[in-house]
Amino acid sequence: MQQAKLQVENVRHAFGSTPALASTSLEVREGEFVSLVGPSGCGKSTLFNVISGLIRPTEGRILLDGRDVTGSTGHVGYMLQKDLLLPWRTVTGNIVLGASLTGRATKRDRAEAVALAERYGLGEFVDHYPHALSGGMRQRVALMRTLAVHKDVMLLDEPFGALDSQTRLRMQQWLLDVWEQEGRTVVFITHDVDEAIFLSDRVLVMSARPGHIRAEFDVPLARPRGFELLTSEGFTELKRRILELLYSETIKALEEDEAA
Repeated sequence: MQQAKLQVENVRHAFGSTPALASTSLEVREGEFVSLVGPSGCGKSTLFNVISGLIRPTEGRILLDGRDVTGSTGHVGYMLQKDLLLPWRTVTGNIVLGASLTGRATKRDRAEAVALAERYGLGEFVDHYPHALSGGMRQRVALMRTLAVHKDVMLLDEPFGALDSQTRLRMQQWLLDVWEQEGRTVVFITHDVDEAIFLSDRVLVMSARPGHIRAEFDVPLARPRGFELLTSEGFTELKRRILELLYSETIKALEEDEAA
């Protein structure tokens, strides 16, 4: 049996006396696209911060290719909801930011950045600054910056959450195209169940805080995927099952907040 690319083993975390994550375990296979959904405040971003090494968990460990990387940074690519582009850097300059932070961006780094921009539809904008780009274009640059750090595993934390619905749909299709071409392993956080199903091989549903993986849903829908999938019978049935579970978790979280 193939070893998992990424393993989260019995990870628990608390901020002082406040529990953020209950004991959580998951495995992600190489080249897989997995989405996490769950109630607000359930610990999804905390889990990402643990996986990326920005937070050392109270308990548990993170394995990458079987190697313990708990508490160490630099082994995954991490993209946040906000694009965080530097306004004084061009598209090329923002894509090579990772190389600039770890040393000095070389001519090779810049040539690769230009090649990424050309490959993914921004070749005409390599010398533009962020203020001249649309929201979707800025998110593309942010994703290219994440690709350019050359990590096999990419953590994407609601990267399309601030976009309008039409731009978001275009970006979802674009992300699938990039993922299929690059062959990276992706773990994706979203509040949008449609988005999770459309993109993913599996959808993991987290419980209310302190979160843990409550359920796992395989997405048995053929690839490549187009927008006609959104109204298919298989899609709507899977969406119904996930929403039922999420709704029960949301009600639970509200009741616990009121009781507190």
